[in-house]
Amino acid sequence: MNFQKVEFLISAASVKDFPKNRLPEIAFAGKSNVGKSSVINRLLQRKNFARVGDKPGKTIHVNYFTIDNKCYLVDLPGYGFAKVPQAEKERWGKLMENYFGENRIDLGVLIVDYRHPPTNNDITMARWFLDSGCNFVVVANKMDKLKKSELVSNLAVIREDLELPDSVPVIPFSAEKGDGRDALVKHILAVAEK
Repeated sequence: MNFQKVEFLISAASVKDFPKNRLPEIAFAGKSNVGKSSVINRLLQRKNFARVGDKPGKTIHVNYFTIDNKCYLVDLPGYGFAKVPQAEKERWGKLMENYFGENRIDLGVLIVDYRHPPTNNDITMARWFLDSGCNFVVVANKMDKLKKSELVSNLAVIREDLELPDSVPVIPFSAEKGDGRDALVKHILAVAEK
């Protein structure tokens, strides 16, 4: 699959906007300041394909991209830190509820901050993936910001706090340097090329 052949499809503001054409969906979830857009850009080997902002909360809809016409990459609104009005947060919440309620996800990619223990929202998201039986991986982003001595212990905290079974991979990742990209690509290909 050619990750360079990627096109923006639609920014879905409601269920009726979700694509009718069924392709495998790889959904990226994470808190607003975790570097979700940077991870997507690194995955696609593009500088600014997914918009990276100085302020968290740039993604306000469910953004669909096609990769090589073989699967959808779905960029979900971040949760947590975005400074937006309460009504907008509620709209996002409803949109997310609708998206997750549709059972469209073939692979979830939960992005967490490698430097810190998972937030309550991260734990809720992991719980949803586990309870729904949805296939997912955890990407521990910002590994380049850690000392070597912190890598193993921080990864153990992430796995423990998210209560991950051994079957759920945790991928150490650096959107900045590209570490972990190949591992993430492997999981995406396993789903997209079924």
